[in-house]
Amino acid sequence: MLALSLLALSLFPYAFGIPDAHSAHTTTHRIHARNIVAQNQVNDTYDFVIVGGGTAGLVLASRLSEDSNTTVLVLEAGDTGDAVAGTIDTPGDAYYQSLLNSGYDWAYPLVAQPQANNRALTWARGKLLGGSSAINGMYYVRPSQIEVDAWANLMTSTDPAATSKWGWDSFYAAMKKSETFNAPSGSIESAANIEFSPSSHGTSGPIHAGYPGYILPIVGSWIPTLAAVGVTESPDAYGGQGWGSFIATSSINSANWTRSYARSGYIDPLPPRSNLQLLPNATVTRLIFGNGTASNNLTATAVEYASSKTAAKKTVNVRKEVLLAGGTIGSPQILMVSGVGPKDVLTAAGVQVLSELPGVGQHLQDHLSTGLVYKTTSQTAASMHTANNFGSVSGGSAAFLSFVNSATAYVNLTTLLGNSAQSFQSSVLGAIDSSATSLSPSQDSTVLAGYKAIYNVSAQQFLSSPVGHIEILLSLTGTPIAGDQIIAVQVGLQHPFSQGQITIKSPDVFDYPTIDPRYLTHSADVQILREGLKFARLVAQTAPLNQTLTGEVSPGSTVNSDADWEAWLANSVGTEFHPSGSCAMLPLNQGGVVDSELKVYGLANVRVIDASAFPVQFAAHLEAPIYGLAEQAANLIRAFYNAEAPAPTTSSSAPAAATQTPAQHSGTIGLRDGRWELMGSIVTLVVLAASTLL
Repeated sequence: MLALSLLALSLFPYAFGIPDAHSAHTTTHRIHARNIVAQNQVNDTYDFVIVGGGTAGLVLASRLSEDSNTTVLVLEAGDTGDAVAGTIDTPGDAYYQSLLNSGYDWAYPLVAQPQANNRALTWARGKLLGGSSAINGMYYVRPSQIEVDAWANLMTSTDPAATSKWGWDSFYAAMKKSETFNAPSGSIESAANIEFSPSSHGTSGPIHAGYPGYILPIVGSWIPTLAAVGVTESPDAYGGQGWGSFIATSSINSANWTRSYARSGYIDPLPPRSNLQLLPNATVTRLIFGNGTASNNLTATAVEYASSKTAAKKTVNVRKEVLLAGGTIGSPQILMVSGVGPKDVLTAAGVQVLSELPGVGQHLQDHLSTGLVYKTTSQTAASMHTANNFGSVSGGSAAFLSFVNSATAYVNLTTLLGNSAQSFQSSVLGAIDSSATSLSPSQDSTVLAGYKAIYNVSAQQFLSSPVGHIEILLSLTGTPIAGDQIIAVQVGLQHPFSQGQITIKSPDVFDYPTIDPRYLTHSADVQILREGLKFARLVAQTAPLNQTLTGEVSPGSTVNSDADWEAWLANSVGTEFHPSGSCAMLPLNQGGVVDSELKVYGLANVRVIDASAFPVQFAAHLEAPIYGLAEQAANLIRAFYNAEAPAPTTSSSAPAAATQTPAQHSGTIGLRDGRWELMGSIVTLVVLAASTLL
């Protein structure tokens, strides 16, 4: 797909078969998993119907069903994932046996992006129990206190208590509640220069976060190299200072080197619960409202679903609430096909407008990424895997296959631009009105107000803070085109000023929505990415990292001027797979979709609980924040119904992975394209498709 003489990017060009043989031993505990049911076992009515069994949905299912008097049903469009349990469980298979472009990936197509050389890119999303947490690159990174407090403060004009619900103290506690931290071994800590503060981590949550059982020597070069270019190591990246350089934790259980994800953490360890049922292969087609066409306070009385586009539709009744956890794409689509959303969009799609809500599908943001690729004389994970020479690794193949890319750095504007940072910020702030008028995909007055509110937070607060605007990542997993003896220094834009939208084109939820992130429409995004790429080249040219690099494969020495960089990145950028904002938590007069209780404006009993609710982008991968969002949402819901969550017990919160048999690896070589958040997102270049991850 990539000619040697051309620079190109393809998000998901390398799909490999999905193995079953080597996963057989790990599926036993799942095939008859408790609480997963067939259609004939579904009841007529539940207190809560959760739409989506992904990262957030399974947290809600587990926490709400802790109250034995509350009945919960999860409707998941995808399968259980049992057939590919070995691939899911093995961390390294995120690189070597990827589930991208399989039946477990929604693989949403985007409209062609004019500023990205009119390329039509793709967004991967997990389509199985556990959602994207089952197929991603396992980066477990938290946002900073500055970002979280800025988000909460956006809601204080309509709810003065918003900071107590979503400010740093509450959100930090919710993120810690989801986590059990596994400290690195002494040898791993020393080899990788890992610094951590145990008090900033959780100790009894369902999701294990820690470090691999094997580390490549070159990882140890990361922290001193970044220090040499002015990016110091974060003293406490997980306690609110999520900037600087650090070796990130990953969602891996060090007891057996397996992936720790929403299903293995929150569902598989549960005892039988007669009040909890999870139905896979059930796509929600619409919400049914019981009070007709009333424009305010519509009450969802039932949820309609089907196993396929042509299958008969079924309904289940709702006693209390519908909780939408369909993700940044699924949740706004379901609202719109149900008659809730922008009037012009719904009318054009042939959907009766039951509740006009202009912000549904708006304020869409994503991390955009690309990277530089270098030949190296160092051993890489890809070269070891290909040579099958990891038998000498202490702990064997399981320890080796727990290695995932995790060396990262969040670089602020001053480091990127130096003395010109202040003038850049002034220029961006001065363009707020013109940007809203010319760049917002919706000209609804409330959506425009929300565009400005989000823009102002990024320009006024984030640009002048230590918060990172560029993420720099070290990838050691090779690419199918460039081979195994390469490293990539990847670059991800963290606070885009470009905003897009998601719209529907028919009343049928099985028709994919139109997704337009409007990448790089704001010139500030181009400039920050360009300077980030220059900085990445500086990193690669600095000791000690540069001591084993033998040449820049892509973009190469001919790319030097600003014009060169901008032309190159237009052909090379892709997604870091962190879309958010499409059901933004904002005031209604700012195009908000949900309030500070995550309730949809105009609907009496529907909440949205997933990444679509985040109104601003975080300088972080989204897995840890989504766990925190869902944990806090469960707290709010239980408080509303006077059913406070009980103290954690071993039966309800013990991580499943602790009882699993460690996954074995078949030796099959599959996709070597990085952690999925950048996975496949940067496949660029002359001779290569660069690898990255979520």
